[in-house]
Amino acid sequence: MASMNDDKALKEFISESEEIIEELYQNLHAIEDGVAASKVDPDLLNAIFRAAHSEKGLAGMFGFSGLQNYAHRLEDLLDRLRLGKLSFTTVVLNQLFEAVGFLRTLIGDISAGKPEDAAAIEARIAALDKVLEGGNEGSGSNPFEGVAFDEGLLGVLTEYEEYRLKTNIEQGCNLFKVKATFDLMTFDQSLDALTKKLKELGELITTLPSSEPAGDSDIKFDLIVGSEKSLEEVDASVSAEGVSVVEIDQANKKKKPVSDLTGAIESFLNENTVVADRSDDTGVSGTIRSVSKTVRVDIEKLDKIMNVVGELVLHSSQITRFAEKLRAEQGSSGPALPFFKASRALERKLRELQDGVMDTRMVPVKQVFDKLQRIVRKEAQQVGKEIDLEVHGGETELDKLIIEELGDPLMHIIRNSIDHGLESPDERESKAKPRRGTIRLQAYQRGNHVHIEVADDGRGIDLEKIRNKARERKLVENVDGLKDDEVLNLIFHAGFSTKDEVSELSGRGVGLDVVKKNISDLRGLINIDTELGRGTRFTLTLPITLAIIRALIIEAAGRMYAIPLSSIMTSLMIEPRQIRTVERREVMEFRHQQGVQTLPLIRLDRVFGLARKESAMQTGDMYVVVLELAERRLGLIVDRLHGQQDIVIKSISEFLRNTPGIAGATDLGNQQTILVLDTAALIDEATRGA
Repeated sequence: MASMNDDKALKEFISESEEIIEELYQNLHAIEDGVAASKVDPDLLNAIFRAAHSEKGLAGMFGFSGLQNYAHRLEDLLDRLRLGKLSFTTVVLNQLFEAVGFLRTLIGDISAGKPEDAAAIEARIAALDKVLEGGNEGSGSNPFEGVAFDEGLLGVLTEYEEYRLKTNIEQGCNLFKVKATFDLMTFDQSLDALTKKLKELGELITTLPSSEPAGDSDIKFDLIVGSEKSLEEVDASVSAEGVSVVEIDQANKKKKPVSDLTGAIESFLNENTVVADRSDDTGVSGTIRSVSKTVRVDIEKLDKIMNVVGELVLHSSQITRFAEKLRAEQGSSGPALPFFKASRALERKLRELQDGVMDTRMVPVKQVFDKLQRIVRKEAQQVGKEIDLEVHGGETELDKLIIEELGDPLMHIIRNSIDHGLESPDERESKAKPRRGTIRLQAYQRGNHVHIEVADDGRGIDLEKIRNKARERKLVENVDGLKDDEVLNLIFHAGFSTKDEVSELSGRGVGLDVVKKNISDLRGLINIDTELGRGTRFTLTLPITLAIIRALIIEAAGRMYAIPLSSIMTSLMIEPRQIRTVERREVMEFRHQQGVQTLPLIRLDRVFGLARKESAMQTGDMYVVVLELAERRLGLIVDRLHGQQDIVIKSISEFLRNTPGIAGATDLGNQQTILVLDTAALIDEATRGA
């Protein structure tokens, strides 16, 4: 199994590397005209630098040290170019094309299973070193003399920002300070919109927090911009409430000529380097074929294919039922036999097609876990805590759509653990705990569901503190009468927080209610286990896919519904006398392998507030479908069972979309559309506090 996973990971590496190389080629071609005009687009150059950095990181992750070293040296060269320490000439551009071609060759060798050619890599690194020797030392003059900067501005600029500021001054651009005040809750969208406008006017050199005091609900920024536009043009373009533009005075402003060093560098490089032949940019002699066989496809295209496959599966089921009926009428030797065999063959092939499309949608949760590792490192430093993140089960796969929606809920939970759960190093030592706290992130599959756990070894959740906050905010009428799990569920109320002070990470009461909603939208469940002084564990239970699923078709209160088969434990036939009422809830005694339990029961007509049709009144024996998810069980009383069927869940109107217990709709293939039950929501609501 490990070798299969390694092979799949290697294919992902090759595919992603090819995308990076393609991006490098596209940006180098785009930057070529700018080199000829001695004006290189800094955004393009930054994109090339980031791509080389990404390839270096990928190579290091997979242990290709030669590729990593070469990409690192290429990154050094690009960094010197973006900082103005090396002139971007035609000869340098040719060397960059040759370098990217060599990267492509290295990827091709890896794809073919060849070992890294250390001698060739060293020779290519030496060629890059010769280019690096032609660096600029600078004129020694102060380009900022006579520019009316605010005191301390230059001290907070990065080396790159300082270089870009210098370049704008030397090119005779006007400099502007844009002062912006935004609402704290929506500043990210507002700042992004302003940034896009400013980039259309010139170059956004830096964005800094303003030194001016802001209100309790505001945040202020200063943005420095270089542009050939006038103050009036810039001001008119970004005019908005809370935004003002001030021009920065530049005494004796004039455009300086291009450095005389350019010619000398051209000569040096022509004498000491070999100009690459760019008749083809492949890096692989005589071919432009890709070295990998991987195709990256937009998930929306896969959704369309999945819907078509789903419809075909439904029609195939109809054909099979019709063939079975004909065979039963005509006998096994009748003319219906070939039709029956053909329908069975079609059904098998469609199943293979369905499995193939499903496999293309599956991606490892490692994609999300890797991003969370960076968040933990950054935010642990921010709050002054020492935290280790343990990751297990990153190879577990989920539907791509679920993976995309999973990132934010996991980020909220981890931030909650960092800020609320884990103690400071000194506090941990006082409790005889290691100074370094631990957050454990684990994924594993059980049946048709994936479980993701986020656990910490922190202080745990103080239920009494939650009760006090709930009592203070009057969230429920009888706080003292709540059971422990009902108290824990209060933390999912919108705006609920036990934190007395607002921090950078939490305390505003935003987060866990969003987590609950997002997981519910994915037809999943979230459970909490906590022990005071020992830590807390959040467990997310999610379906592997939201596409084609196997379902049980049932009838309740005279209406048809579909229940995902992955949530069904068993079905029983019972007599009405087996149902009891406990605390105004219908329950029954349920015997299973683990023992006997009191099983809560629900009726769909009562859940959805429907009038029960007289023809559907149950007087004799009835069916109970036992639903199970994350070790929580619920009995659904139904009138009839209509068998299993593959279904494609489709979205429904806004009127029903937010109805608890409804996941969507499906077409049974006989022109009948029925609702699909959201078993996670039904179980969560019915078993809460039970």
